[in-house]
Amino acid sequence: MKSDLPDRTFEFAKRIVKLCQNLEEQRGVAQTLSRQLIRSGTSIGANVEEGQASQSRKDFRLKYNIACKEARESLYWLRLLAECEIIDSERLGPLMDECNELISILTAIVKKLRD
Repeated sequence: MKSDLPDRTFEFAKRIVKLCQNLEEQRGVAQTLSRQLIRSGTSIGANVEEGQASQSRKDFRLKYNIACKEARESLYWLRLLAECEIIDSERLGPLMDECNELISILTAIVKKLRD
C-alpha cells in the first residue's frame, strides 16, 4: 500500500467500496450499515484531497479534522459489522487496522496544526 496519505486514503476508500458492494448483495441491516459505511469511508479521502488544495492553514486543518471524524465513524461501522457478525471479524481486521492507523495519522496532523 502506498504511504502518501492521499493515496493511502484513496486505497482505503476502494476497499470500503468493495466491502459495501458485497454488503449490498445482502438484505436488511447489512444494506443499511453499508450505506452508512460507504459515506464515511469514502469521505476520508475526499476531505484529505480537499485539504491538499486548501488556500489557508485554517481550511487545511478543517478538512483534515473532518477526515479524522469520518475515519472514526468508519471504524464504528466496521466494529458494528464485526460485533454483530454481519461480516467475519477476521476479514474486517486488516481494514479496521488501517482505519486505526489513518485515525492516528490524521489526529497527529490536526494536533500539530493546533499548536
